[in-house]
Amino acid sequence: MPRCSRISLILLVTAIKIPSFSSIFLYFLIVIMQNNVSNKKDLCLLFTMSCNSRSIRFSKNSSNELLTIVPIIKREGAKFISITGNPESSLARHADVNLNVHVPFEACPLNLAPTSSTTATLAMGDALAVACMHAKGFTKEDFARSHPGGALGRKLLTHVKDVMRTGEEVPVVLSGTTVLEATREITKKHIGMTVVVDGDKKVLGIFTEGDLRRLIEQRGDIRGVKIDEVMTRTPATIEPEAMAASAAKIIDERMINQLLVIDGERHLVGALHIHDLMTSKVI
Repeated sequence: MPRCSRISLILLVTAIKIPSFSSIFLYFLIVIMQNNVSNKKDLCLLFTMSCNSRSIRFSKNSSNELLTIVPIIKREGAKFISITGNPESSLARHADVNLNVHVPFEACPLNLAPTSSTTATLAMGDALAVACMHAKGFTKEDFARSHPGGALGRKLLTHVKDVMRTGEEVPVVLSGTTVLEATREITKKHIGMTVVVDGDKKVLGIFTEGDLRRLIEQRGDIRGVKIDEVMTRTPATIEPEAMAASAAKIIDERMINQLLVIDGERHLVGALHIHDLMTSKVI
């Protein structure tokens, strides 16, 4: 197989794998020995010999490998698709379907190095991948499951519980605490706020560093002020099973830095800071 066709076919296989179709790059002899497909009629082989210049001999005359494998493909009832730069080649004529990617000239100034032809082949591969996605009803969620480490995968598969702070990492004070004590908790936990809870750990409110600065500016002496007097009683909250991307949306829309994580009965479960979402690359 010409070098340009081999590279193109490897990239085609990678593209077609995106819609979760089973696909693998195999050399001719390995394909001949392949015997683990239960129903050969479900097998579809894709060959590409698209280069127009350096591999012109392959476009006009089949190689020995092709002469060997084509009868086997036909006998087993497998589908045979070719991508060629010459629709009159032996490969194209033997195929069930031939996709013509002929280009009149290579971009190479000597018309020798495969350039335009490989680009045309890759474009055809992208078109095949997109067609497969449409045929199978491929969704963003399917894509995320196929690429869990990618940006889309992180957004669609990461839950709040996967990135939230829990336990001693979450600053918490009880109702009735003074602002000075709450300030010490904020300083200790480095998240820019503290949660205010009752004896059952139900969330009553939130008090942030911004609240503290505004309070000092308004009152000056805050030593006798109770946290209940100045906390925000309607903090932004989210449940642990929610998607982390949803948490990022709330933070963006409300222009805040922290988000409280609660259960269905408003018990405190954890907390999120915008930096947690950035560290996990959700945003």
